[in-house]
Amino acid sequence: MTVAAKICGLSEPESLRAAVAGGARYVGFVFYPRSPRAIAPPMAAELARLLPTGVRSVGLFVDPDDEFLEHVTGQVPLDLIQLHGAETPRRIVEIKGRYALPVMKAVKIGGPEDLTTAMEAAEVADRLLFDAKPPAKVSALPGGNGIAFDWTILAGRSWPRPWMLSGGLTAENVAEAVRVTGAAEVDVSSGVEDRPGHKDPALVRAFLSAVASL
Repeated sequence: MTVAAKICGLSEPESLRAAVAGGARYVGFVFYPRSPRAIAPPMAAELARLLPTGVRSVGLFVDPDDEFLEHVTGQVPLDLIQLHGAETPRRIVEIKGRYALPVMKAVKIGGPEDLTTAMEAAEVADRLLFDAKPPAKVSALPGGNGIAFDWTILAGRSWPRPWMLSGGLTAENVAEAVRVTGAAEVDVSSGVEDRPGHKDPALVRAFLSAVASL
């Protein structure tokens, strides 16, 4: 099985080059000011223009309003919008219609009961991303917390949309995560950082090498 990888939260040319050279199919830019991985649209635009054909640029947003989406999409050439907040199915439909871009909805998983949300999102989103539910504390971010959920929750399940596995993945555990869940696509952010918000090119290469060996 060929597994596709997304490196999320890129903000520097060096790490982006490592992602592309290592075979990443997607690169993600975080447009959420509270995140240590947040990037300004002009810098994201510069990085996105470095991408070769075949590598898709993903913009991560958390409950964005139309003004902010227009501010970013007017500057950054995105191939995919990732919604990582509490966006409703209705809001997903609105965003798809307004921006004419495919939408990937992140679903936070803490237990099997959260799969109901996934099915609702799958009715309107183009893709799904399964991430760990954030810790129950005020400082927790919507994603990128470096924690995994119980992968067996996804074992043996099928979905009507393409989906991506995220949450606490590293070069050391991605093979097991794929084996348990059957994921065809994986997403990593904090798992390739040497400090919050800073991608280590060596860790990026190691993760992509581990994925390529699957």
